[in-house]
Amino acid sequence: MQAVFGSPGRYVQGAGAIEVLGEHAARLGSNALLVADRMVMGMVGEQLVRLCEQAGVATRSVSFDEALTPGLVARLAAEAGQPGPDLVVAAGGGRSIDAGKALADHFGVPVITVPTVASNDAPTSKNYVLYDEAHRLLAVRHLPYSPSSVIADTALIAQAPASMLLAGIGDAISKMFEAEQCARARAGRNMFGTRPLLSAAALARACHAVLMADAQDALAAAGTGTPTPPFERVVEATILMSGLGFESGGLSIAHALTRGLSALRGVRHAPHGLQVAYGLLVQLELERRDDAARTEVEALYRSIGLPLCLADLGLPDATVEELRHAAELSLAAPHMRNFMRELDAGDLVAAMGAVNARALQMLQAAEAS
Repeated sequence: MQAVFGSPGRYVQGAGAIEVLGEHAARLGSNALLVADRMVMGMVGEQLVRLCEQAGVATRSVSFDEALTPGLVARLAAEAGQPGPDLVVAAGGGRSIDAGKALADHFGVPVITVPTVASNDAPTSKNYVLYDEAHRLLAVRHLPYSPSSVIADTALIAQAPASMLLAGIGDAISKMFEAEQCARARAGRNMFGTRPLLSAAALARACHAVLMADAQDALAAAGTGTPTPPFERVVEATILMSGLGFESGGLSIAHALTRGLSALRGVRHAPHGLQVAYGLLVQLELERRDDAARTEVEALYRSIGLPLCLADLGLPDATVEELRHAAELSLAAPHMRNFMRELDAGDLVAAMGAVNARALQMLQAAEAS
């Protein structure tokens, strides 16, 4: 059986890295479509235009503020005009980068991603998510290939608030455990539809080690505009290592559970990364992980402010019926098959209850001391 490992063509990281955009764009085409939400376009739009045009690449820009729906993709494609672009440059957070991927898919051209936050690993992946008009997940689509270049300017990313980096850490901390489960599951498949290679698991383990060592110090630098060595390492972990780890290593319960969590009152507006962080605790409960591994993860959560229970996500009084509904939605996620045994809704409900009970015990122990 064949196995696939995918990655961007180039990954560039460091303070001032955005200055290489022009040379990367010029390798791909001469007519770039710049894509970002309106806030990001106001921050870096002129710089993106200057860098591209200095390299002989003509530019057109489109911006937006709403959820990424098929209708929005069609509208932005129409705004781009004719002739169509021969490359797309997507700058911003996950929504802007997904919009850029969707437009690259529409026009059949390569994409360069320029993350301005490290809140997720969208910049390195070929996947993008479409929503319906009610902001419900509609489809996960895939580019034929990964982004041609990822340009992570850490001086720019360090201007974003710590809450953005915290979400990225929450999204990334699960990747080692999810890759392990994908490898163990008989039907486990990565995002390329194949069995995962050992390289992806190694990257996921490296990602985990960096986050355990450097997350707290990196968060201290977030929002200052000055990237420190721990900040650089954590940006690499949350964008590059996490992205390669999930796409080629596979996802499991932690990400599958976001299908249900995003439907719960109070939780649906919590950042994706925080939902994943909670989902990891549920996965560890379902794995029956030894207490030492769980305690290590929980200690990190407490030290940096990741959620230990549903109350931390905004739902202190979840009913059994709500948990069952979330469980049933989560069971429909394809990542659910990447687990060592088959699960049902009752398993997920029981695990969520156990995680919440464990968090309460920790709180009571802390208050008693």
